Amino acid sequence: MATTQDDTREFLSFEALSGIVLIVCAGAALWMANSSWAAGYEAIWTAPVGGDVAGLDLRHSVRHWINDGLMALFFLVVGLEIKREFAVGELKDPKAALLPAVAAIGGMLAPAAIYLALQGTEGRGWAIPMATDIAFVVGCLSILGSRVPHTLKIFVLSLAIIDDLGAIMVVALVYSKGISWIALAIVAAALLGVHGLVRARVSSLWAHAPLAFIAWLAFHESGVHATLSGVLLGLLAPAHPFPGAGKGDESLLHRVEEGLHPVVALGIMPVFALANAGVPLVSGGGVHPETMAVALGLLVGKPLGIVLFSWLAIRAGASQLPDQVSWGLLTGAGCLAGIGFTMAAFIAGLALEGPVLDAAKLGVMAGSAAAGLLGTTVIVLASRKSRGRQA
Repeated sequence: MATTQDDTREFLSFEALSGIVLIVCAGAALWMANSSWAAGYEAIWTAPVGGDVAGLDLRHSVRHWINDGLMALFFLVVGLEIKREFAVGELKDPKAALLPAVAAIGGMLAPAAIYLALQGTEGRGWAIPMATDIAFVVGCLSILGSRVPHTLKIFVLSLAIIDDLGAIMVVALVYSKGISWIALAIVAAALLGVHGLVRARVSSLWAHAPLAFIAWLAFHESGVHATLSGVLLGLLAPAHPFPGAGKGDESLLHRVEEGLHPVVALGIMPVFALANAGVPLVSGGGVHPETMAVALGLLVGKPLGIVLFSWLAIRAGASQLPDQVSWGLLTGAGCLAGIGFTMAAFIAGLALEGPVLDAAKLGVMAGSAAAGLLGTTVIVLASRKSRGRQA
């Protein structure tokens, strides 16, 4: 069976490659949306697909099926990773989990506060700058190579996972509408069925798949965003092999994550970027307030909240800096956490629409790009300073 260290190393490698592919796809989408192909680009993603099935209206745009359908698999991988880290990974030890947990809370509160300070309490997009994109952040850390100690990578990965958990809770509590309790009852029944299969030690994916699809479809019709089905299914997956399984047998969680992670990282996330990053760049008229609020939330709020809350936790004696991690490196990591592309763009699509949504997406891309450049620079400088002291 693969070790937790092997799982983490494989996860980081896929995320690093995914970050590179995401940059290419986001750039391609932005170029097409501002070229002579703009009309064709938008027509592809707004084209209707589906129809009435068993009394359900399942006719939606291609973009909708990507954001509500394919992204459910992205959130399934997120749920699996959250479950793995808390069950057998770095977050299993409460002491080790405390600092990234506290830092993640600060990294969610400060960006939201900055957004609200600029947009006021009516701004529905306050949760947009709360999110961290694991793929882009890990990609930047990989490019920096030996300048980044392994302990910092684990800190950032743990922080991002807890950050994702917070963003998921916000999506469930804030951006749900028109709740259908009958549909949610079907969701509960399907999830109980999955739990029953786990308790009965049924490891066949073919047995789990129909219940998983029912849970997704019921969520889709419930008013609660369908992608949450993926998270809950991931959290239900057992992190250990069933009792009596051979030494070479993997847990159901590991099997599903191993099969889906490459598909999600190198397929679904790039498609999401192609469908959602194409924002028209309108010249003149100054910077839209929504763009500024989101960008500053990511660029300023993320590192401010992460560093401040980390300092408070360490100052209170509740935690300490990871080995080989200086305050300079942690500050750089906090800046990199301001790269919020995938999850931030996803939340923007739930919170806003029309020109304001385009402005928010521009803020996500501008803030994320600036945060990536700033974080990389700070880490390089902090690493040189640390090596100079050692010499």
